[in-house]
Amino acid sequence: MSHEHVSNTKRIWFVFALLSVVTTVEVILGIYKPGVLEFNHFVGLNLLNWIFYILTIFKAYYIVWAFMHMEGEKSSLRWAVVSPVIFLVLYLLFILLTEGHYIYGVFKDSTIKWNF
Repeated sequence: MSHEHVSNTKRIWFVFALLSVVTTVEVILGIYKPGVLEFNHFVGLNLLNWIFYILTIFKAYYIVWAFMHMEGEKSSLRWAVVSPVIFLVLYLLFILLTEGHYIYGVFKDSTIKWNF
């Protein structure tokens, strides 16, 4: 019963490179803010923000996948861990967008002024 030690150096560098590329794309998009993405809207939010949300969720999922060793687990366990997180992130996003739009409407259409 001898177990062979497998080096994960290549895998670690791949994960580092992938997450670095995604982060670099986010930073570049945040600095330059292309007008095509910033001024086109989809479901009440501009496309640039949607790209940020999607890339951030991708990074979070990939971190869980790689560093919590979920790729080696059974599919049912993966979904038991990942699906509540996906649901909670989407729920939080819905609440933030809905309440943010409401607060913006209250301050925009009323006599209350922005004091912050």
